[in-house]
Amino acid sequence: MLSLAFIRDHPDAVRKAAAEKNAPLDLDGLLALDGEVRSLKTRIDELRRQRNEISASFKSADPAERPVLGAKAKALGAEAAEAEAALDGKSAALDALMLRVPNIPWEGAPVGPDESANVVVRREGAPPHFDFTPRDHVELVEMNDWADLARITQVAGSRTYCLKGRLALLEQALMFWAQGRLAAEGFTLMTVPSLARPQAFVGTGHFPGHEEEAYEIPKDGLYLAGTGEIALTGLHSGEILEADRLPILYAGYSPCFRREAGSAGRDVRGLLRVHQFYKIEQYVICEDDDAVSAKWHDTLLANAETLLKELEIPYQVVESSTGDMGLGKFRMNDIESWVPSLGKYRETHSCSTLHDWQARRANLRWRDKERKVRFVHTLNNTALASPRILVPLLENHQTADGRVRLPTALQELMGGEYL
Repeated sequence: MLSLAFIRDHPDAVRKAAAEKNAPLDLDGLLALDGEVRSLKTRIDELRRQRNEISASFKSADPAERPVLGAKAKALGAEAAEAEAALDGKSAALDALMLRVPNIPWEGAPVGPDESANVVVRREGAPPHFDFTPRDHVELVEMNDWADLARITQVAGSRTYCLKGRLALLEQALMFWAQGRLAAEGFTLMTVPSLARPQAFVGTGHFPGHEEEAYEIPKDGLYLAGTGEIALTGLHSGEILEADRLPILYAGYSPCFRREAGSAGRDVRGLLRVHQFYKIEQYVICEDDDAVSAKWHDTLLANAETLLKELEIPYQVVESSTGDMGLGKFRMNDIESWVPSLGKYRETHSCSTLHDWQARRANLRWRDKERKVRFVHTLNNTALASPRILVPLLENHQTADGRVRLPTALQELMGGEYL
């Protein structure tokens, strides 16, 4: 969230951000509530002061005056209690509105309603030219007996997958390989749970607003997370980190779950859009300096690009528009990998800078060298997500006879040139 002080001082900037991000926000109602809350707090403080003043004078008062003073103190206490009850309700309503306030997007973000306004920044690698009719990943998987995509639906329903043999091994090898690359770059490897309390989702900005995308476990008061970012943010929620602990670099591995609500009819075939998947999430907590977080944004983006280059997958980097980046993002770059069967690039990574918007929700702070406590900046980006990454990997490296040549970086790990 943004600070109330910023919202009061820059209402036009907040209103503009809400419009550019298609975020419904009653800013006038929020500011009115803020005024009422501050007025009530002032009134309560004054009532308490008057009551304390009477209490202090009670012992020295004439006995004949004490009943009157007692009645007045009681009336002031009742009035303060009534004001406190009103304050509780107004504060709760204000807090709910504050959770709907969008972050201010960076000045370089394309302004537009959705992904149609995204801008391609650059393309790396050339899409392969096949001298045969290329197969899609489902055909490759079925002809090599690398999965049970149809049979598994009897167990878990649609948009699930079950890998077999060499492809199952490749999925695990990819995760191990990517973790090793990130560890070499100074990231601490983490395995985090998919289960999280609702407050952890609120802390990252996934709630309120996206509850329908998460699987709920009401009996236990938990949800299944769609990204390791939720657990990694929650790990330090409520803490004040010392300056010498920053930056914190995590590579969080976890099973992830998404209901994909509202995406009926999109990518229902194969491995592109499934309900359960595995992901390594790059995550950074750093000081609240715009230049520092910009440097880490570039680093997270470069790490993902390095992995794709070593996997020999053509890709493009996209500058995401204001309407596509989400409520809390300051800046977002997607990386889209080439999928031959679709004849287009598809998103496989999403690199986001949130400045202190997420940290304020999670109450995640640091103490600078002058001992001043401030909110940190947070950033995240996918390292690898499977099985989605398997789609461009299989399709771009296929051969005429239906085999898949492994990129050089994986051949030793997989014990051969072919999958």
